Amino acid sequence: MVIWHDKNLPEISIIAANSLPLQSKTNTIKDMSNIVAIVGRPNVGKSTLFNRLLKQRMAIVEETSGVTRDRHYGKSDWNGKEFTVIDTGGYVVGSDDIFEEEIRKQVDLAIDEADVIVFLVDGRDGLHILDEEVAQILRLQKKPVLLAVNKIDEPNKENLIGEFYSLGLDEPWPISAMTGTGTGELLDKIAELLPSDTTDFNTDLPRFTVVGRPNVGKSSLINAFLGVDRHIVTDIAGTTRDANYTRYKAFGMEFMLVDTAGLRKKSKVEEDIEFYSVLRSIRAIEDCDVAILMLDAAQGFEAQDMNILRLIERNKKGLVMVVNKWDLVEKDSNTHKAYEELIRSRTAPFTDYPIIFTSAINKQRIYKVLETAHKVYENRERRVPVRELNDKMQEIINSVPLPTASRGRFLKIKYITQLKSIAPQFIFFCNLPKDVKDNYKRFLENKIRETWDFNGVPIQLIFKEK
Repeated sequence: MVIWHDKNLPEISIIAANSLPLQSKTNTIKDMSNIVAIVGRPNVGKSTLFNRLLKQRMAIVEETSGVTRDRHYGKSDWNGKEFTVIDTGGYVVGSDDIFEEEIRKQVDLAIDEADVIVFLVDGRDGLHILDEEVAQILRLQKKPVLLAVNKIDEPNKENLIGEFYSLGLDEPWPISAMTGTGTGELLDKIAELLPSDTTDFNTDLPRFTVVGRPNVGKSSLINAFLGVDRHIVTDIAGTTRDANYTRYKAFGMEFMLVDTAGLRKKSKVEEDIEFYSVLRSIRAIEDCDVAILMLDAAQGFEAQDMNILRLIERNKKGLVMVVNKWDLVEKDSNTHKAYEELIRSRTAPFTDYPIIFTSAINKQRIYKVLETAHKVYENRERRVPVRELNDKMQEIINSVPLPTASRGRFLKIKYITQLKSIAPQFIFFCNLPKDVKDNYKRFLENKIRETWDFNGVPIQLIFKEK
């Protein structure tokens, strides 16, 4: 079944592949792919500086070399600029140890991805031969490198930085990651060096992100949407590395379509570049309006699919579940229904979302995916008038006796309103909010869903004392 002919191809335009909007909808979106990588030999205080820049304790800090094995990342901001900070393992050059070789690979990739590199050395230990070898590598980089001399926490120790001029990396920055001394000045310089270009496109458009495990057919689905092979499609898992933004305008709909790299379990993220693919995919989910979660019909609904669904639900994004490669499954009259019931039983209590069975290769029901995603977006934007909300819900509450609270007191819900939030949130003002049990909360949520169409949208019920 062919949906589009050449003369009816949708109007599309490719936005910068690495453009990663993280902010709320505004007239323009800043390119939030800015990355600051902290590198250096083992045990110079990289994780301590990482925690200092993020203003929280995320990385494990010990006086043992090699504690940071994988790259840790977190978001920070300074002087109006947001950026991602990467904490890397200690850089060891020329080691035969396979573990250190893997750390070195990760650091190499962090350096390659970074917009600004912070090269950290130990001011107490002085210049080390490994510092010289790392500096030799960094001098070849065509990007800003800031040499930070750590553990300079007393004024009279600033004379210890002199020997680091020999590394040929401009003026050293004396800091103490432990106490914070000098880190403000270092951040000023980082913010100055970070690019401030903006990608200018209409961010009022809904953003639909296609997510799922590797090799479930995400790029094939988008190619089918667009009617052209805009994205590389192979049978090799992980072909898509970045989040690709495409403006879609056809059949009375207009939105941003996002293709992302496959999300794998952390233990499966072995290939260096996949670390960043997963990071970008998570950030694309965080910024989208509706997530189109793709499954492989032959593989079924697996634990990683559940993890992705919970990520979508936790971020209060709209959800459309797409079971792809349905043409490859042997079916009888009950297969469709049984498959759907199995999925919903696994995702309970959140079960109110559409499930569409497709074949991206054969273009079966692919237009329905877009149509449904657009409907879910409208559901997510739905606002119930206060009077209508109270009239309907009070009628339901009065027809079903409220459970008795502790100490024999009776629950009374006095007033209900919907918050003016991006995702649907309802506040129930009552006399004993702490005594409202989870089963009654689910009852009220189900009644809201039965009365108004919030299909595909996680909703939040908040109980407050009036």
